[in-house]
Amino acid sequence: MRSKIAAIVLPVIGMLVLVAIWAIVAANVQDFPSPMKTWQESKIYILQPFDKRGETDQGILRLAYYSLVRVAKGFLLGIVIGTPLGFLLGLLKTVNRMFDPVIQVLRPISPLAWLPLGLIIFQKSEPAALFTIALCSMWPTVINTMSGVRAIPQEYWNVAKVLRLSRVATFTKVLIPATLPYMFTGYRLSLGVAWLVIVASEMLTGTPGVGGFLWQEYNSLIYAHILLCILTIGIVGFLLDRMMGYVEFKLRSL
Repeated sequence: MRSKIAAIVLPVIGMLVLVAIWAIVAANVQDFPSPMKTWQESKIYILQPFDKRGETDQGILRLAYYSLVRVAKGFLLGIVIGTPLGFLLGLLKTVNRMFDPVIQVLRPISPLAWLPLGLIIFQKSEPAALFTIALCSMWPTVINTMSGVRAIPQEYWNVAKVLRLSRVATFTKVLIPATLPYMFTGYRLSLGVAWLVIVASEMLTGTPGVGGFLWQEYNSLIYAHILLCILTIGIVGFLLDRMMGYVEFKLRSL
């Protein structure tokens, strides 16, 4: 019982400490909106979260929906590419030696560098954003899937040989079940990266979404709305991580 109470009370205390620090900063920094001012200037976006009053004036959940749709498309594209690539790198040493240096060079590149390239290739902001999300978010899936394949005990392979399992049966009965926890850890990390990338992409392209709204309000000098966007990004990111964590937990308990 005590642990359940602590699980509720301690996060609440942490949030109150954060709000207190926010209020102190606002009291000492010019033009930095306080929690109360942020609420007063942003409540229409919160209380009417799905309203569309104009292209640049929409509820915060409607904007988050636009961003989430792009994230879902780019994330799915990333794991569709990253999962089989991870299997290949884990199973075939020659392929690993060939492409590992390439991956290590491409992996640290910022989405701010990939997005202009996507705009050059596709000439439109939407496919350029999906290209950037997929390319930046696929690496955790690639690396974790590869690590999962390498972590399979040799005994599993020996049993597959003794039972004379076909390649398809070995893949479905041995490889996928043993690698699945690693894969979903990669998916969880990839989803977090995808959510980070979409904000940067929307800020640069000005497309409707949380990132686009943030950049628009910064240019309009409405700082309370910037904080609203920051809080929205954080809360949505937290919920996405918890969702993937729950799926991963269920898979591990099977």
